[in-house]
Amino acid sequence: MSFSDDCVGSDAIDSASILENKGVLLLENLRFHSAETSESEAQRQDFAANLAELADVYVGDGFGVLHRKQASVYEIASLLPSAAGYLVEKELTILEQLVRSNSHPYTVVLGGSKVSDKLGVISALLPRVDNLLIGGGMVFTFLAALGHKVGNSLLEESQIDTVKGYLEQAKAQRVNIVLPTDIVMASKFAEDADHFVAQVDELEQTPFGASGIGLDIGPVSSGVFAEIISSSKLCFWNGPMGVFEFESFSAGTRSIAGALSKVQGLGVVGGGDSAAAVRALGFDDSEFGHISTGGGASLEYLEGKSLPGLEVLA
Repeated sequence: MSFSDDCVGSDAIDSASILENKGVLLLENLRFHSAETSESEAQRQDFAANLAELADVYVGDGFGVLHRKQASVYEIASLLPSAAGYLVEKELTILEQLVRSNSHPYTVVLGGSKVSDKLGVISALLPRVDNLLIGGGMVFTFLAALGHKVGNSLLEESQIDTVKGYLEQAKAQRVNIVLPTDIVMASKFAEDADHFVAQVDELEQTPFGASGIGLDIGPVSSGVFAEIISSSKLCFWNGPMGVFEFESFSAGTRSIAGALSKVQGLGVVGGGDSAAAVRALGFDDSEFGHISTGGGASLEYLEGKSLPGLEVLA
């Protein structure tokens, strides 16, 4: 293997020209060039043309960036004979199962910080699933939509009416939306924060009052979620249940990961923070049916959105 100090220019071209059969050249990080992610199509096109000087064919295998129009993802594929790589092929095979499979019970677990990040995937998958489990920071918008006070927890007030609509839609379609019944409330956003488990109708009745912050789902909820997940035949999880980086608020996420590893069917970790969480908490990749390499790309594919970097490979 050889290395180049740049990904374009004379050093990269010279290094590529002396490669032997089956040799590998590792180029410098593309992101050091602003043109890679420029909003200007012309700038991206020029940069892609420079990259194309190094190669005869292009194989796009970075699934996690296929939802972005970037020079090394989108423009270059139109300049060289191109094809999708095996990783992209595997990701699409798994995601197609999440979109089209008739396996039931089918459970989707969503967490992370914001409801607004997950609206598209909720809308797309709600008609297909049996259970939708909600945790993480986004759960407080759901709880607020049901009339609960949530203290100083993360809340998107602008999305409350939208959430109410999803709750009504789920009821009409007989989808089981499961929200936590208990929350780990903390005195502050810190690893050493004092914390207290409270029922969802008493979140402001902890020692921290209305200033308390919800940082994880509670132990009862963790158990309920885990039981539903482990009894599913198909399960997709995107977004941690709490601030897993802090040991005191990692139990919910650890419980979901453990249950997903026991699914007697296909259990999919939806990339991004979820993938980071299972590894940080000591799980091995082999314990899951699939760990996606693209959080944002996975969600957009499930939402039915176009992935520019994929379409250009067709």
